Amino acid sequence: MTLLSKTPLSILDLAPIRQGGTAGEAFNDSVALARKADELGYNRYWLAEHHNIDGIASAATSVLIGHIAGKTQRIRVGSGGIMLPNHAPLVVAEQFGTLETLYPGRIDLGLGRAPGADGATMRALRRDPFAGVDDFPERLEELRSYLGTASASQRIRAVPGQDTHVPIWLLGSSGYSAQLAARLGLPFAFAAQFAPGYLLEALHLYRTQFRPSQVLDAPYAMVGMPVIVAESDAHAHYLSTTAQQKFLNLHRGKSTKALPPVESIDWTPRERAAVAQNLGAAVIGSPDSVRAGLEDFLQQTNADELMIVTDVYDRKDRLHSIELLAALQQPTTSPL
Repeated sequence: MTLLSKTPLSILDLAPIRQGGTAGEAFNDSVALARKADELGYNRYWLAEHHNIDGIASAATSVLIGHIAGKTQRIRVGSGGIMLPNHAPLVVAEQFGTLETLYPGRIDLGLGRAPGADGATMRALRRDPFAGVDDFPERLEELRSYLGTASASQRIRAVPGQDTHVPIWLLGSSGYSAQLAARLGLPFAFAAQFAPGYLLEALHLYRTQFRPSQVLDAPYAMVGMPVIVAESDAHAHYLSTTAQQKFLNLHRGKSTKALPPVESIDWTPRERAAVAQNLGAAVIGSPDSVRAGLEDFLQQTNADELMIVTDVYDRKDRLHSIELLAALQQPTTSPL
């Protein structure tokens, strides 16, 4: 049995808005993708919180999670992630307690400490610019108290939320969240879909510092990564130019909707190298190429689960990619 056949696969979605498209179309695309993932046996379908980015429609993340959960049958649906410093812990507990009550046993709460926005947007969110730097552990502990069993002296309770025990994951692209997740005995997800450079070090920190908890007896690490599968290597790399153009425009200070794939990109060597860094963990190609690439990636990382980002322009190409990927393995059931 190969490593890939034993590794659960999940999907991360930012509800991308296409050039010339609308947020409503992006939501319909997300529903179609989630339903197909549900049918194919994928383990989770997570959505990410971003603000003031005209090509990303997943800002109201908990609302969209509820919509996706209501349109699917068994797949776990959650956040990858909720940026906790943007929100009062009580509000997050109430939102996810409500989701767990509506869809029992199917909701995940992945948490990050980045703003998911620029400085002006942070001010519009009324976010303390220093939030998350020093007080993230305290906010996390408060949130966990609202989702767990209430203590006798607890004056404020999340209703719904209390006693739902929604599974909490810590997300990150550096060592901070890896070490905090290890100390608390929580599952950890690394964002190699845009910042793969620190991946191996973060996984090492998480695993070597892990302390067993009531949540986990042993470390459980999921890795987010870009994966595009098509009938040929050439076509898959052609489809990947949508993601390359997105990162290129971000480096240029532009925020754009998803752009159609192109035969060539007009960029400088420095820009090309920067985009290559963002997409350094990407596995792109034909089914045979992707199988080999993922087996190699799993040997290097020993990831317990992979969360796939398929950033392509057309819905049919996205659906076909996850179909081809699912055909490379029989997804297994995660312990979480």
